[in-house]
Amino acid sequence: MTKPLALSLGEPAGIGPDITLQAWLRRTELGLPAFYVLGDATFMAQRAKHLDLHVPVAEVRPEQAAEAFATALPVVSTGHAVTALPGRPDRTSADAAIGSIRQAVADVRAGRAAAVVTNPIAKAVLYRAGFSHPGHTEFLAELAADGGAVPQPVMMLWSPGLAVVPVTIHVSLREAIEQLTSPLITSTTRIMAASLRRYFGVQRPRIAMSGLNPHAGEDGTLGNEEETIIAPALATLRNAGLDVRGPLPADTMFHEAARRSYDCAVCMYHDQALIPIKTLAFDEGVNVTLGLPFIRTSPDHGTAFGIAGKGTANPASLIAALQLAARMASTST
Repeated sequence: MTKPLALSLGEPAGIGPDITLQAWLRRTELGLPAFYVLGDATFMAQRAKHLDLHVPVAEVRPEQAAEAFATALPVVSTGHAVTALPGRPDRTSADAAIGSIRQAVADVRAGRAAAVVTNPIAKAVLYRAGFSHPGHTEFLAELAADGGAVPQPVMMLWSPGLAVVPVTIHVSLREAIEQLTSPLITSTTRIMAASLRRYFGVQRPRIAMSGLNPHAGEDGTLGNEEETIIAPALATLRNAGLDVRGPLPADTMFHEAARRSYDCAVCMYHDQALIPIKTLAFDEGVNVTLGLPFIRTSPDHGTAFGIAGKGTANPASLIAALQLAARMASTST
């Protein structure tokens, strides 16, 4: 990978700035890929001082970031000054977070960066400012469209021991059930399988697909979505040559022996997929958005306002996100 990674600021009052500073400090120890932050250099320097971290900050252009990375944290200005204090989002938070994401995507699409890595955002803060998207994933899909057709974004949570994909994402459970269709399951699984081949070198992915209902419907006695929605999708996928098993009871899919039998688990709704991976790999999990014309990864945690600015935030998930983005960028074909 010859280009740096574009790292969004995230919610400035959260732990994103903290873990960014800590990740930069471990750049040599861990052999981290070069990255730059889209944000406010003065703000980042102030947060470093607040945390008593010796992190020189250099305001640069994207093409200067890789060279600057060895001796300073490169920051590319988005033009949004930030005044938010740790744990206290303010009127500058939303514009800073949204502007950072927009510029990160623009830099990757223009060839100035290799991939987008996003720090956590506070959705409630953005909603109060008029943000209309359920989350990062949907906003990135709109940015990818650039006025054209919006691609289908697929959320994959990845860790060394488990990868999961929810078919429905940031909606209520009631709405998730309403959204669930055979075509949605089919397209989601195909995008995931293609991405495993392209970015992860898994040429014939082994896929485990959950049911929707307890015990995968228990032969229709606990619900018939397995028979009417999931089974037709499975048939279509198998006819297309994919190695996919299911529908499987979700409560028996994630023990150690079961995890060894597949490369990715496809689940029907958000928590069905995210609870197991966050339980098993909270500090190693990476959120990857598939189906976009660029690579995007993110830490698998939130803004953690309660510990922002206290020096206790764990940068492990951000570090994993940076490493995975670099891996995907270097293996993309």
